[in-house]
Amino acid sequence: MVIRVVIADDHLIVRQGLVSLLEREPDIQVVGQAGDGLELVNLVRRLRPDVAVTDITMPGLNGYEAIQRILARTIKPKMICLSVHGEPRLIRAVLDLGVSGYLVKGCAFHELILAVRTAMDNQIYLSPDLAKSVAQHCRSVDANADMPAHMNLTTREREIVQLFAEGHNTRQIGERLHISEKTVATHRKNVMEKLEITGIAELTRYAIREGICSVCAPCPATKSISENVASQC
Repeated sequence: MVIRVVIADDHLIVRQGLVSLLEREPDIQVVGQAGDGLELVNLVRRLRPDVAVTDITMPGLNGYEAIQRILARTIKPKMICLSVHGEPRLIRAVLDLGVSGYLVKGCAFHELILAVRTAMDNQIYLSPDLAKSVAQHCRSVDANADMPAHMNLTTREREIVQLFAEGHNTRQIGERLHISEKTVATHRKNVMEKLEITGIAELTRYAIREGICSVCAPCPATKSISENVASQC
């Protein structure tokens, strides 16, 4: 059986490299690519792949929100995260959504292949280092208290956080989400209160730190996966 896969990452070089590597496997076919979370959601709905491999930090609609939307559907693929973020609390939050695997971008390519095949066997794949740290985190007495604060926001509020952090203003967000500027302002006020944040600059720093959005400058982990892809091509 051929495993039909969709890849989502906002870095084109990473997407193309992963596609090239995955398609070397005789039992894997890449049927689509997405540059952001919304495109991923639409591709999954249209193409119905067996597996979707997605980054977490993407513009417009991040991977966390995309995963949540996809896994809420009746017909859904296995979801695998490939991210620069390796913090146990963030991994646990994504696992709680129902993903079938989580890898960091500095991993060896063969791990991704193993994760895809493991997911198709209805099992969960974590690289050994991640599995150990997540298990330790889950055993911690304060594990629930350590969960990211934005997980307590509503889906709409998390969208608002990401869009403000990406530099959109109230009017632009309203137009994008098809809601009034007054509604956007109300959501922003609620978010600020829940996160105990006082301004957009602080909100942006929070969003970058928690992987909700990214900065333009490449980080070492992103370079690592690019080098990994390049070395395999």
